[in-house]
This record gives sequence, C-alpha cells and structure tokens, in this order.
Amino acid sequence: MNRFLLIPLLITLAVADGWADSTSPNIVVIMADDLGLGDVGFHARKFRNQDPIVETPNIDALAENGLWFTDGHSATALCAPTRYSVMSGKNGYRSYAPWGVWSTFAPSALIKGEATLGSVMQDAGYRTGFVGKWHLGGDFLIPGSDQIYRGPKNGDLTGKVDMSKMVGGGPRDMGFDYDFTVPCGIQGPIYTVYENQTWFPLGDDSEIIFFNEQTAKHPQDVSDKGPGLGDSNWDASQLGKLVSQKASNFIRSAATNDQPFFLYFCTHAVHLPHRPPAEFDGKPIKGTTPSNHLDMVAELDMQIKRIVDALKSTDTYENTLIVLMSDNGGLTDGKAAKHGYAPGGGWNGSKNSPLEGGHRVPFIAVWPSQIEAGICDELVVNQDLVATLAALVGTEIPVGQAPDSNNFLPLLTGEGEFQPRPYFVQQAGSRNEVMFRRMPWKLIIQSNHKRTLFEPKSLYNLMDDPTESHNLIDQSEYRATVDQLLKDYRRIVDSGQPTAPSRQALPAKP
Repeated sequence: MNRFLLIPLLITLAVADGWADSTSPNIVVIMADDLGLGDVGFHARKFRNQDPIVETPNIDALAENGLWFTDGHSATALCAPTRYSVMSGKNGYRSYAPWGVWSTFAPSALIKGEATLGSVMQDAGYRTGFVGKWHLGGDFLIPGSDQIYRGPKNGDLTGKVDMSKMVGGGPRDMGFDYDFTVPCGIQGPIYTVYENQTWFPLGDDSEIIFFNEQTAKHPQDVSDKGPGLGDSNWDASQLGKLVSQKASNFIRSAATNDQPFFLYFCTHAVHLPHRPPAEFDGKPIKGTTPSNHLDMVAELDMQIKRIVDALKSTDTYENTLIVLMSDNGGLTDGKAAKHGYAPGGGWNGSKNSPLEGGHRVPFIAVWPSQIEAGICDELVVNQDLVATLAALVGTEIPVGQAPDSNNFLPLLTGEGEFQPRPYFVQQAGSRNEVMFRRMPWKLIIQSNHKRTLFEPKSLYNLMDDPTESHNLIDQSEYRATVDQLLKDYRRIVDSGQPTAPSRQALPAKP
C-alpha cells in the first residue's frame, strides 16, 4: 500500500520542433557511490527510531521535502553493472559483459544510437551534462595511430596509450552535451580527469606519469585496483570538491539560457579509498566521525549542498526534479560498527550481497513546486529512470530499447496509472549471484561468469522474514516454490522479453 500525499499535477511541456521551453522542469540526477540506508540520518530517525552516527542534514532535507521510496533499489549490488543499467534501461544480462565493464580501456557495453539517460533528455531539447564517475569503459588511441588501445589497465603503459583525449565510449557518445568525466572514479587506474573528452590537468605542472606508491604525492591514493597511468597531481581528498564545483558550474551556466537542463552527477563518494578532506566549504570533515568512511559520508552531504545551493542561487530550484540514489548498498565498516553502524540500516547485507542491504538503497525524488513530501512503498529501481524521464519530457523510446526500465512517473505526478512490477529480476555482484523476487518470495540463484549455471541457493519470505534471517531452501515443503521461481526466472531471461510492465507491449532486443 502506498503511504504518500501528492499534489495533483498536470504537466504540459511546450515543445516546438523538438525543443522544450523554459517552463519545462530542469532535472538533476545524483548517483552516490556505495551509499547505504545506514548512512542517511533521515532513515535512522524515521525508520529505525535512532540517532544517526553521522549527520547528513542536506540529504535529510531532500528526504523531508520529497518522496522517499522505501522499496527503492539499485539495479545490481555492484557499481559498474548498475551504471550500465541506469544509463541503458537494461538488465545486466543483456550486456556483452553482464557482470560489468571494469577496465577503463574496455569497449563500452552501451550501444551508440540507442536510448540512454542522456539521449532521452537531449532529444527533448535539454542541455545535458554529465559530471563524475563513468566506469563504463572508454576509447583511447595508441600513440601515432588511429587504433584504439584495448590492453590491460594496470602497469606502466607510458608510450602505449595516448592519454590526452578520450576519443569515444564516454558521455559525449551517449547523449551528453558537456562532460567532466572521471573514467574510474576514485578507484583507478586510470587516475585522470577529462573535460569534453580532453585531459583536464589537475595542476599547472601536471603530467601523465606511471602512478604508483613511489610516484604518487599521496601513496594512499593508489587504490586496491593497483597502479597505472595518472595525473602527477592526483589528490583523491580534493576530487569531491572539484567534481561538485564542476556540477555546480554546469547548473549556473545552463540556467542563463531558456533551454532547460539535465545534469547527471555521479560522485565517487563514498567509495574506497577513503580520503576525506580536512574541510569542505568551511565545514570540518576529516576526523569528525568514527571512521574515514563516515567522514566521506559527511563530505558527500556537502557535495549535495553545493548542488542544491547552485539551484537556489539561480532561481531554478522550485522547478527542478532532483533524484538521489546509490549504485548499490553501503559498505561494511569495522570502526563504525563499534558505534552501532550497520550499512543496510536494518536490512541484512551490504555492497556486493544479494541480500536486501546490498541493493535496497536511498531513493529520493524531490520537485519542490510539484511533489508534496511523503513516503512511497512501491517498488522502483534506478534503471527505471530512462523510461520515467522520457515520459516526463515527451521523448518516445524506440521499440526494443530500455526494455527493463519501468515508468514510475505516475507515482511522482499523481496522473495516470502506475504499472507495478509483478516480479523483479536482479543480480548481485562479483560472486555471480542473481535474484528473482515475486512477493513474498525471493530466490537467490548461484550463476557463473558465463551465465551457464543456475543453481538455487537461498529462498526467503520477505513478508515474514524481511531481514532474510531464515533460509528456506532446504525445507521440502518449499521445493515446488523454488522450482517454479527458478523456471520463471529462466523463462523470462531466456526469452529476452521486457521485464518492465510499461515496456512489455514492445518486443525487446536481446
């Protein structure tokens, strides 16, 4: 049952020759990295009746003034495959790399020319901008050649890759007019930044070097993914200030035009390595919480403040739809756990887990002039944004594209009929687990890298056991339930049919 109040809303977008006008809403989508429900003060107070370990006043303000989805999910329980699904509106199994594209130098799994989060906005006449972590592959040339480098990402690749330009496979190919791209976020390699596909030096004396613990100005900036090429002035503690400033600059620049704008801001916070700054816009950050991890949550909150302040200072806040979400569940944190921290905020599991805490995430929609604050219990997934935003701005998604993106605009506007998902096809992370949910049941299935193995692993009744504490897989009375759920999962996936009800009248491309 839904428990939310909405102002009845009639959206009329004036579109002439394919261009939206100045009355159309601006849209800002914020993707946090590894942000769990246990990281958000609003969730702690509202649903756990607890004081939060780290205060998040700016995230809380969005939640208090917007629509909070209690059954909001990331497409997967891990970063890269979720980003593919959010951009394309497709489940991961439709990709050539179903478990994610992890290398900076790998081909993008996104298909140029198909509907993406950027293209549906660009096609509606929006000024589109991407800022932050990409993590969807990319194209870099071999020096002195027109050939694209497809080799390893680690090691000293000096002279083997032209790092001066990201020639393709990035945001500009996927519907964004402007980009400020950190190809791997904070966890390189590579450790570089690109603005409109061209290398953005981080200092006046920057050069591309073999970035390792001996050459880095801050050895702790070399992530657990290893050394590789990078900017000699790379400083992970300052990256959040840089990307949030670029996002704010995009808003301020775009707001001077009659053309509405769309910003997709993918911050690296709160992913490892945790390098909190000493302060952020005058607010102390480092050392203000029990761990560097939660210090980064405090920094993320300040990044969001910058975005909201930019909207308010340009008088665009009231007519801007803001969506805040995460790419997967939160991180385990031993230091913070001693103070009562749990990443799932009451749900079992964390990032990379098939349990609810691995993918049930903060999910907020705010539109100050249109949406009254409230709580919604309907199932929504962050890959649903492609269809939802397309419906909002009047872009028609071609047949067969974004087949797993369900339009939840009726939940925001109170207009039209929302078509809930009767089932939920999902995947976890690096252990190749997939999930199939048909309430009250959730089946966790062990797969493999090639997706040729599908063995039932766990069965939970989410109504009776929301914390997934009692695995029913070995109880004989549930054998028929397990068999049917597995059969349905295989049938749906093997058929290639759309999984989003709002797209099911359309044939899907595999």
